[in-house]
Amino acid sequence: MQITKITSHLLHPGKAKNICLVKIDTDSGVHGWGECYTQSDRDVQIVAHIDQLKRYLIGRDPTNIKHFTQMAYDDFAGRRGSMDFHCAISGIEQAMWDITGKVANLPVHKLLGGAYRDKIRVYANGWGGGSWNSEDLAQKATEVVNRGFTALKFDPVPGPWRTFIDKRIEQQAVKNVEAVRKAVGPEVDILVEMHRRLAPMHAIKIAAAIEEYQPFWYEEPVLAENINALSSTKAQINIPVVTGEELYTKFEFREVFEKQAADIINPDICNVGGILELKEIAAMAEVYFVAVSPHNFNSTTLGLAATIQASATMPNFLITEYFVNLEEFGKNICHNPFEVNNGYIALPDEPGLGINIDENALENYPYKQFGPRSLRQFYDEGP
Repeated sequence: MQITKITSHLLHPGKAKNICLVKIDTDSGVHGWGECYTQSDRDVQIVAHIDQLKRYLIGRDPTNIKHFTQMAYDDFAGRRGSMDFHCAISGIEQAMWDITGKVANLPVHKLLGGAYRDKIRVYANGWGGGSWNSEDLAQKATEVVNRGFTALKFDPVPGPWRTFIDKRIEQQAVKNVEAVRKAVGPEVDILVEMHRRLAPMHAIKIAAAIEEYQPFWYEEPVLAENINALSSTKAQINIPVVTGEELYTKFEFREVFEKQAADIINPDICNVGGILELKEIAAMAEVYFVAVSPHNFNSTTLGLAATIQASATMPNFLITEYFVNLEEFGKNICHNPFEVNNGYIALPDEPGLGINIDENALENYPYKQFGPRSLRQFYDEGP
């Protein structure tokens, strides 16, 4: 069996960002799908990487997955990775696993050692609509809980992403966390996202002020590029600290574990290097008593499917991400979309990734540029 064709689909779901799906065809008639992480204004670059990588894959066996990812890093990238490169690799790698599972007539999790659980807990994200008003957040949080979610995540810090903020911003962030907690009650888990925006002094101060509202976690208080600062910040926070969505491959996670810089990591299967890379990072985390909660700012189709397959095999898996604002798009392009029941998604038992894309439906979502988004206004005016 050999790869005959690789096709990327850059799709505009109408909100959030463009979505990048990858299809691999083979001479045996078996095909596989994967998904690449994207950011607004950084999506066509990922497709360009896929187009260049095609030359190294056509004519090769799609089941030789590890050989491809290692070759791509060593020889194609010259051991100089980037977000765009790792996103492209991740989508292609998932598609290769999808093919491998279909050929073996087994779900991918069976090829990774088998399932540790039969359902995957998810938390809702993408529900806030960009609001920093406490009353709006409280109302929207209540609506999410009424849909059956038992955990939800949001960024409570108003205004632009800036390293240094004034006390008005700090106070509003605390007020927003308080409002959401009061709205959803004590049993629902609230996950607080900082988006690696703050200097340690602000991150520590806000964490201390919201501790009484018992957040499930405190995500990316500072940039992960400075592991010493992250580790020092974590040591002064009494809420579980998360990092990892901006780190790629096991090599970038090594220092996080060695310096005990996080209680939980959140690598994204669509940019970290794919299914096997996520699995290997999780195994590294396990020996340091670090939990894994995969980031998943992707569609509710292939990226989520790959995450579910890998998460099912991890003893230290905690919870994963589900973007409710992309749910309708996902259901419209899928023959068998996932369903969330009481905060969980059942582990599929179909061969491969366990999800089937309606290729004809993709025509309804042609690529559209999102911008330029009036960046200065977006970042500097705030609420």
